[in-house]
Order: sequence, then structure tokens, then C-alpha cells
Amino acid sequence: MNTKSLGWSSLSKEEELGMKQILVVDDSSTMRRMVMASLRDLKNVNFGQASSGLEAIEHLAIGKVDLMILDLNMPDINGLEVVQFVRQHKTYSELPIIVLTTRGDDCMREAIISAGASFYLTKPFQPNILTAHVNQLLN
Repeated sequence: MNTKSLGWSSLSKEEELGMKQILVVDDSSTMRRMVMASLRDLKNVNFGQASSGLEAIEHLAIGKVDLMILDLNMPDINGLEVVQFVRQHKTYSELPIIVLTTRGDDCMREAIISAGASFYLTKPFQPNILTAHVNQLLN
């Protein structure tokens, strides 16, 4: 597992070939670390981090992202707005997105899935379920 605080790892391009890029987006650094730790056994995965919806969109503009794990409640641009942005842009329209949030209400779940999220999980989450969804979406 490779991580760098607010960007991708410092691996060379040759080393990154074949690596899947997962962007973890949450305004809580503790939660970002928990998500990455729960996925630490995945092979050929590199993690990026963003602390807001705006940072997530910036990451999409500057680097390859194969999967996004996204919180809903964030400063500036919320998770629903990020999903809508991603789905409206041809370049990212097929990007798998797992929403991981404290919001468990059916209304929000329906709105997020309708907007185009791949999966909707609530916190606290079970690492094995998150890992299974990530594996399914990356393979």
C-alpha cells in the first residue's frame, strides 16, 4: 500500500504501471487513514487523499483515478455534488464511486444511487464489506 498525504505516491511511472489508483475523500484525516488501513491487503493499489469535494475534483483533473471512496458531508462541495459532477463529465462518467457516510436515511441513499454512485455504505463500516466492493469494482 502506498500513500501520500494530499497526492499520489512518489513512485516512478514504471513502478505505477499496473497500479490501481484509489482516491479516498473525507474531511476527517482519521477516517481517510481508517479506510486506507482497511484496504491495506489489496495488491497493486496506490492511494490518494482529498479532504474536500473540491480537492477530489482537482485530483481528477491532474491524475488517474480508478475508484473513488467518498464521504457525503464535507466542506465546500458535498459528496452528492461530486457524484453529479463526475457523472456529467465524459472523461469520468464510468468512474466507480463508493459513498461511505454517516447518513443512513433511505432518501439520501436513493438520491446518491440515482446520481450514479456504485455503492452506498454507512459508517461505521465493516472493512471486509468495503474490501469486497472495492475488489468487485476494480476487477
